[in-house]
This record gives sequence, structure tokens and C-alpha cells, in this order.
Amino acid sequence: MRLENRLAFVTGGGRGIGRAIAFAFAREGANIAVAARTREQIETVANEISEQFKIEAFAVECDVAYSESVERAVERINKKFNRSPEILVNNAGIVETAPFLKTDEAMWQRHLTVNLTGTFHCTRAALPAMLERGWGRIINVASIAGKTGAPYISADAASKHGVLGLTRSLAVEVAARGITVNAI
Repeated sequence: MRLENRLAFVTGGGRGIGRAIAFAFAREGANIAVAARTREQIETVANEISEQFKIEAFAVECDVAYSESVERAVERINKKFNRSPEILVNNAGIVETAPFLKTDEAMWQRHLTVNLTGTFHCTRAALPAMLERGWGRIINVASIAGKTGAPYISADAASKHGVLGLTRSLAVEVAARGITVNAI
């Protein structure tokens, strides 16, 4: 198992792609901290992972839109595992669609806050320990919308373009210090 003795922190892990990512890391032997806003979903995922793979999986409530929530989640992970995550998967995100002229400021702000600022919050919380350790992996889940715009997704496309810019900049900044930063 390639990730035995590693700890992965997966946001938006209660369902869909995040759940699949958490299972993929568990399959490779990583312990998992699965985070989302919905307690019931993340508890189910953590229990399923623990039972199926006989590894430690921890459900931690976290709303990536709020730095305090992210900081509390990382503190709880550190306390539970007696260490910080070596792997961060910034998967939490939202997608709402509307023509541009019907995209109100609240919808625009939700996308930037969750998709882009949430990635910023989680990375700022996890990166210091990775730098101290000299090893870490940050994976930002982007979207084809981050490379190419399309009708009715201007808020999502703008936020995902931002995620790609953040990924590229941070990757160059920390590469020489044992940290890789990629987007998928």
C-alpha cells in the first residue's frame, strides 16, 4: 500500500467525488479525515472506510467558507491522529447555474467563498505542518470550467479559474520544499 502511514484530509468528502477520493486514498492505506458540513454523511463515509479497509477514518465537520471552522477541523484532526495531515484534498465546492444577468451578487460571492476562498483556508491551515515536515501533497479539485468558460456558469468558472491560478502559484512557491500542489 503506497500511502500506508500517511494521513489524508479530504474536504467535501460526504458524498460524490469527495467520497470516492476518500475511498481511493483508504484503498492505498492512508488514514482519512473526511470533512463536510453534513455530519451524518461524513460519519457514514468514515464508518464505511474504517470497516472496509481496517484503517482509521475520522469524520470532522467543517465549513470551508469560514477560516475558524477550518482551523477547528485541523486542530481536531491533529488531536485525533496526534499529527497533521500530509495530504490535503480541497474538494469541497458548489455549482449553481444561471445566465450572467441573473447571477446576483450573492450567488457570485457563494462561489468565490466556497470554491476559491475555501481552498485558500484549508491550504493555509494544512501547509505550515507540511513545510515543517518537508513533505506534503495538496490536490485541488478544479473543473473544466476552470480552463474554459461556458454559458450559465460564470460564477463557477471564475472561482475555478482562481483555483487554477492559486494552484499554479503555490506549486512554484513550495516545490523546492518537498510539497507538490496540483489540480485535477
